[in-house]
Amino acid sequence: MSPVVFNIESVSTCSRLRKHETSIYVAILLIRILLQHNNTNKMPLRSGKCRSNARLTGKTAIVTGCNTGIGKETVMDFYKRGGKVIMACRSVDKAQAAKIDIEKLCKDLPNTGKIVVEKCDLSSLTSVRQFAKKVLDTEPQINILVNNAGVMMCPKGETEDGFETQFGTNHLAHFLLTLLLLPRIRNSTPARIVTVSSVAHERNAINFNDVNYKNRPYGASEAYSQSKIANILFSRELATKLKANNIQGINTYSLHPGVIKTELLRHVDDTFFWGARTAMNVFVGPFMKSPESGAQTTIYCAVDELCANETGLYYSDCVVKKAAPTARNDADAKKLWDLSVELVKLGDYNPFTANDPGVKSVGQ
Repeated sequence: MSPVVFNIESVSTCSRLRKHETSIYVAILLIRILLQHNNTNKMPLRSGKCRSNARLTGKTAIVTGCNTGIGKETVMDFYKRGGKVIMACRSVDKAQAAKIDIEKLCKDLPNTGKIVVEKCDLSSLTSVRQFAKKVLDTEPQINILVNNAGVMMCPKGETEDGFETQFGTNHLAHFLLTLLLLPRIRNSTPARIVTVSSVAHERNAINFNDVNYKNRPYGASEAYSQSKIANILFSRELATKLKANNIQGINTYSLHPGVIKTELLRHVDDTFFWGARTAMNVFVGPFMKSPESGAQTTIYCAVDELCANETGLYYSDCVVKKAAPTARNDADAKKLWDLSVELVKLGDYNPFTANDPGVKSVGQ
């Protein structure tokens, strides 16, 4: 299939385009992603599905950004399997509403698990550290960590710590969270760490000289792509470092969930123009996955026995897929790791050798 050549950044800055013309071009971006996703002739309506009946009774899972969309579907699946699921969300009120909704939907099912809501704002490393400390203080084990939360194509902005919003939220916050929790995860094997990326990683590369767009023009799509490459490189390097430290029983996975009808496009109107999101839904909506379908690869990586012995790989539609060359560059993976350690100020902390601080009080 010939690639679809399109630069969305020219759309957001070109004043000569009328609004309806811009909506068409913005829709083309998602169509391009659909074409990339379906280059194996697998359309969303026939997308992969996790068919494992594995139970999570007695196990604890953490899912970030899960009050809606594929995150909420992931929580519901784990809850149905009998697991204890910690919803790590920016808005506690929205997460509580999602929790109540899930419990109502599953009220007639036997042997369900437990859902706990905790605050974790990934745009603030202080909030990430507070959440991690609370989990380490109260949870005896962490068997599954799903780095699901994300923002997409935001207007130019910064996190509380001064990082470009998408790089800071999608990558750096999850990087820090994972490493802070790793001593407990090491004592909870077998364990899995799943990071949600996107096929959008194929469009660009990481600019290591200016990851935060301090000295170059900002492009919302390019910044999103950079953060998604970072997700894959992080998962890949984490697997490498676990092996190098002779730590067994922890597997890492990154994945493309598909093009999904979720709240991820909520910033599109602010980035381009009012109505751009509606235009996207009109043009591309019929081809998008439902949140339930979009959550299948996440669930597969988190629980399925078929991938229990795989680590550091990238998945789409519940099968291994080769990521773009920029996301398979081991030198860049190490470079990103070292940069991330510096940016989140980990100092001398070594998550592969640090002692598990132990539980101070049993959680809910």
